[in-house]
Amino acid sequence: MGEKIRLDKLLSNMGKGSRSEMKDALRFGGVKVNGVTVRTGKEKVDPEKDEILYKGIQVVYVKHVYLILNKPDGYISATEDKFHKTVLELISSDFDHYELFPVGRLDIDTEGLLIITNDGELAHNLLAPKKHVPKTYRAIINGPLGDLAIKQFEEGISLDDGYKCKPAELEIISTSKSESEVKLTIHEGKFHQVKRMFEAIDLKVTYLQRIKMNGLSLPDDLPVGEFRPLTEEEFVALTQGIDL
Repeated sequence: MGEKIRLDKLLSNMGKGSRSEMKDALRFGGVKVNGVTVRTGKEKVDPEKDEILYKGIQVVYVKHVYLILNKPDGYISATEDKFHKTVLELISSDFDHYELFPVGRLDIDTEGLLIITNDGELAHNLLAPKKHVPKTYRAIINGPLGDLAIKQFEEGISLDDGYKCKPAELEIISTSKSESEVKLTIHEGKFHQVKRMFEAIDLKVTYLQRIKMNGLSLPDDLPVGEFRPLTEEEFVALTQGIDL
């Protein structure tokens, strides 16, 4: 038997309307539980066991939503902002009633993999410093890189505030006198960390994209600015090694 929840809250959470609208629907006989008309929202139901009909249509209860977004440049990782567009503006209004939020932050000019959910426990476990969840980025750097840089990142880069980063894995994809393309995997999430790590060796990040979080990679077929629900396999990859 699953966790019981107030009927009016369940209906509201599933996007059927506000609590007050549910009160009216119940009063006028629009809700049935296991074939019986229920007229009070205070009634508690088990969404995993009970059959709930709203205006004759079965209500399928979904507690948590997990979406993957390919974040574009120009959006901030927040639920609301007075001055900038937020990543939630890219999510269909069909999900509005779930009270979604982004898991962690990507800078306004950073693109790539961003998880959108309403599962606070999952977000905590993915972001908690003691979990050391790896995050991999693709970056364009405004100068040459070689073995010395790889060694510096392996040993731990010291940031401008004196913080020494945990060992990071730097892979140089291509390099020239004017520009390098790299993959970088870090195990923490300090403010502007990737940009500050390269600034510490006198280089600048000109493009940044997150391509992997834990075992979950950004799908090749997910266009920039688009989102979709995670598959079961992707959810397993995202949460591998994490105690939920």
